[in-house]
Amino acid sequence: MPQTIKASVAYGIGKGFAQPEDIVIDDPIGAEVLVDVQASGLCHSDLHLVEDDDQFFPFPAVIGHEVAGIVEAVGPEVEGIKVGDHVVASLEQVCGHCADCLNGHPQSCSQQQECVRKPGEKPRLSFPDGRPITQAFGTGGFAEKALIHENQLAVVNNEVPWDQAACIGCATITGAGAAINTAHVRPGDTVAVVGTGGIGLNMISGARICGAKRIIAIDVFDNKLEFAKKFGATDVINSRNEDPVAKVRELTNGGVDEAFEAIGMAPTMKQCWDMLGVDGNAYCIGLAKPDATITLEINPADLLVHQRGLKGVWMGSTNIKHDIPMYADLAVDGRLNVHDLISQHINLSQIDDAYVQLKNGEVIRSVITEF
Repeated sequence: MPQTIKASVAYGIGKGFAQPEDIVIDDPIGAEVLVDVQASGLCHSDLHLVEDDDQFFPFPAVIGHEVAGIVEAVGPEVEGIKVGDHVVASLEQVCGHCADCLNGHPQSCSQQQECVRKPGEKPRLSFPDGRPITQAFGTGGFAEKALIHENQLAVVNNEVPWDQAACIGCATITGAGAAINTAHVRPGDTVAVVGTGGIGLNMISGARICGAKRIIAIDVFDNKLEFAKKFGATDVINSRNEDPVAKVRELTNGGVDEAFEAIGMAPTMKQCWDMLGVDGNAYCIGLAKPDATITLEINPADLLVHQRGLKGVWMGSTNIKHDIPMYADLAVDGRLNVHDLISQHINLSQIDDAYVQLKNGEVIRSVITEF
């Protein structure tokens, strides 16, 4: 039977997150899994979606994509996930059988619609009067329970704490994945990370795991830069006080092998390009505003000689069924620092306040653990 649950609904751009209200969640059908949410992280991307960008889904919507919980029920077509399993969700929607999925690039899946209900089918979420509510990215984690396709879930080590498990589902796979899977950082490489929020700190962790010899963290908050040292930063630069490009080039005698942009701003993306040494690559991970553009003046001969590249990264080039359990095991073993990402635990009613703290640089990750 469909259940009534508490959820925070977003009603449109600029309207923030509503106080918890009663909505209806349907029973699982097909390959869907009903998850009793134990923790839901507040990623900056969700704030971006309710402040600036309505191109991804219609409102009203239940947002939230860093979800960890216990499997309560499964649909008749679910394989490999059972009631009682501890699972972590991802907004990465994967069909599992298109050319990209079979070619080892599930983050580029061309049949993502297979992870949501078809037009004409009953919505997963609705108001008590029957009006449908969008379940953003197929996760809808700002709620007591979530109905998610099995291909967006990974079963994890039961020992990983719920708050850490939730962060692994986005901050870790996006950040660490960019360093490990996309950039293939090698032992001895030099790395710059612009933006030391949840994603940036995981990039630093990923680069450290890969054996980078120098990891330079760049931000405008001294407290966050000092914090970045816990994750493996060897050098820090406050870009309010000095030119980050000049300083990076000085520290590395010419530029870094890899530069990562974790904010989503055109000027800092260009800075990453300017920080590169010969044969270096810049990776853009931050979600930019819809009207943002990057302008690069490049001499083709210079491009050829210096062999530099600029690449966008989606979800850390992640295979969630493999990578999420691996990161969970590394967290339990203490080889991946997820514990220090979590600044505070909050109630479902405190989302707006926690996002204000995030914008002010007061917290890294707030995680909802009370619903």
